Amino acid sequence: MVQSLGRLKESASQTAGPYVHIGLSPNFAEIAGVYDADLGISMVNDKTRGERITVTGQVIDGSGTPLKDAMVEVWQADADGLYNSPAEMRGSADANFSGWGRSPTNMQDGEFRFETIKPGRVPFRDGRLMAPHISFWIVARGINLGLSTRMYFADEEAANAEDPVLARIEHRVRVPTLLAPRDGNGYRFDIHLQGDKETVFFDI
Repeated sequence: MVQSLGRLKESASQTAGPYVHIGLSPNFAEIAGVYDADLGISMVNDKTRGERITVTGQVIDGSGTPLKDAMVEVWQADADGLYNSPAEMRGSADANFSGWGRSPTNMQDGEFRFETIKPGRVPFRDGRLMAPHISFWIVARGINLGLSTRMYFADEEAANAEDPVLARIEHRVRVPTLLAPRDGNGYRFDIHLQGDKETVFFDI
């Protein structure tokens, strides 16, 4: 006779918060002695090639309130369009550029910040060049699965117009949610989780 397994119940799903900062950015959470510096805090050094930019923004919920306990990670190509990855077969990426960064949103205004470089263009799987972009991954309290999106540069009009990913977005009125306007020496990219300005998220 097959034993009934009715006593084994599915565990409740878990979100990333509210303790995500303790595990991923202990120095930010004022826990010293784990890492000299939080992982992902620095993407560039004084030898990194390319145009230096700062990317700032907020993760905003459906009520219009910035989240102060979100974690944002980015992944991007270097100035020549090459990734710092063993899977990169097109050439050698800039050894002085990590290509990956992590930033918690701060407790003052819920802002994240990345000191990075403007990426080069990389090919889509069919060989067409994509516009310069930065991939984002967002986790926070209340989010069961990390959210993936992209930031494109609003001042790259020609490249954006021929980008194969942007071209696949059916509701064209939502494309601007992926375009970051120039903001001084950098770019501003606010991520809206819900509402009229909801950012386009990708199922990857």
